[in-house]
Amino acid sequence: MESESEIIELQTRLAFQEGTIQELSDIIARQQRALDELQKDVDELQRQLRTLMPADIAGEDEAPPPHY
Repeated sequence: MESESEIIELQTRLAFQEGTIQELSDIIARQQRALDELQKDVDELQRQLRTLMPADIAGEDEAPPPHY
């Protein structure tokens, strides 16, 4: 009879673990979607910055400001 209770215990643990794995999988999927959206936002901000900034700003050939 002890082996039957051990089997029930193992089945209970397995069911709990399967639920936990599914929950973690759902969380990872949500986080990936959030990361994808954030990457799109960063890409768009970089694009906007490039259009606002002339190419020669912060060039290495530029002389340092007078206070240096």
